[in-house]
Amino acid sequence: MRPTFIKTLVELAQKDERIFLLTGDLGYAALEPFREKFPKRFINMGVAEQNMAGFAAGLAMSGKLPVVYSIATFVTLKTLEQVRNDICYQNLNVKIVGVGSGLTYSQYGATHHSQEDIGLMRLLPNMKVICPGDPVEVEAATRAMMADPQPCYLRIGSRGEPVLHEPPIDFQIGKGITLRPGKDIALVATGNMLENTMKAAELLRGSGLSPQVVSMHTVKPLDANLLKELFINFQQVFTIEEHSQIGGFGSAVAELAAELHDGRASLHRIALPDQFQKLGAWLARLRQENGLSPEGIAETVRKIYNQTS
Repeated sequence: MRPTFIKTLVELAQKDERIFLLTGDLGYAALEPFREKFPKRFINMGVAEQNMAGFAAGLAMSGKLPVVYSIATFVTLKTLEQVRNDICYQNLNVKIVGVGSGLTYSQYGATHHSQEDIGLMRLLPNMKVICPGDPVEVEAATRAMMADPQPCYLRIGSRGEPVLHEPPIDFQIGKGITLRPGKDIALVATGNMLENTMKAAELLRGSGLSPQVVSMHTVKPLDANLLKELFINFQQVFTIEEHSQIGGFGSAVAELAAELHDGRASLHRIALPDQFQKLGAWLARLRQENGLSPEGIAETVRKIYNQTS
């Protein structure tokens, strides 16, 4: 996802001199293409993420189009007050890119695990929250985000995520994408859980179920119309995310579901439990222990489906 984001941003910056890229002293071996082409529009702010957010607000007020880039926890938890007051309160055209979504930086521990970022960003007025599921969605999301006049948070992975779509795709902020139709259950994934959700769907098909797979790449605003259709047409809807079960994508869908009067489906959220993760464990192991591996997702879905059907 990360190389695709940088490549797309470079292409856009060639046509738009307003685009600046700010980093908090990281992104080496990733950001060089932008730095080499546009050295005067690349600013390393050092380990000073709060200053970086305020500086980006100033650039936006001066007519520039700044992109703030760092590890997801660093540009959300560390900078929350500045993002809220300097950027969102004034509805400034600042783009925040959080790399290493979810447990991507697994071995570095809780300081690098972005378990709360979706919840924090979706709380902020004027902020849009976009979580693409593969490189194809990253490219489309980057183009859509840079064309949007409001603050946006783009949450991406950095582990060589595979292509899952056949491009081109019809990408619109706030509109989900159905990758595979199904008849029995709906699997609605956001962000870097799309790959494992697709694999889980194959496992479920092997056991006789027909799951529909949806990529809900935008958490705010949600695609309310698509979700309403899923709740009407299916008896079971599952949300899948690599984020805390509290406040994230599943919570957003639950809030919508609670207000529906014509939906018949029950909602089940597959997410991280309300606890910190182990220090030093690798990503595959953490996902397996938290039920977010393809096998774990399929097992949870199959168990609930058998209990309720």
